[in-house]
Amino acid sequence: MDFIRLTDPAAPEFEAAFALYEVSFPLHERRTRSAQAARLSHPEYCYTLLYEGDQFQGILLYWEGPGFRYVEHFAIAPELRGGGVGARALAELCGQGIPVILEIDPPVDEISIRRQHFYERCGFAKNPFPHVHPPYRKGFRGHPLVVMSAPGALTQETYDRFAGYLQNTVMSDCVPPLEE
Repeated sequence: MDFIRLTDPAAPEFEAAFALYEVSFPLHERRTRSAQAARLSHPEYCYTLLYEGDQFQGILLYWEGPGFRYVEHFAIAPELRGGGVGARALAELCGQGIPVILEIDPPVDEISIRRQHFYERCGFAKNPFPHVHPPYRKGFRGHPLVVMSAPGALTQETYDRFAGYLQNTVMSDCVPPLEE
């Protein structure tokens, strides 16, 4: 599997990648097209396209944080899901000796429970920290998520470092929550 980092929103590959991003994540969990395009130039942001030969397989959008990698968004092309592509991509990312952190929806229905089990099979551990992801867009509030990490659970210190990085770096271009 090839990991190809995209840094130019004018690249022809951006359209297919952004289309997968839009169909894979609800509106409240994603950046606008212009915000995503602007983020491509951030030195710590890896907007990575997954390819097998010439076939586009998915996106792995992650940040090179202080002592960890944070997977902000990860999606495999719908027609390839269930075929091991996602597990291979995560194995490659996690196999580089840098801890990996990601968030999932709380496991409350069949899909979210299956998603948690997928990540557990890939070596991720569920963390006990109460966690709310900040909003991406005006008109939305933060949403509770479960933090998972590989190769094991996070310490409180690492979680705090991650939470600060999420708020101050990853989400620094997004709107603050609306006042009640």
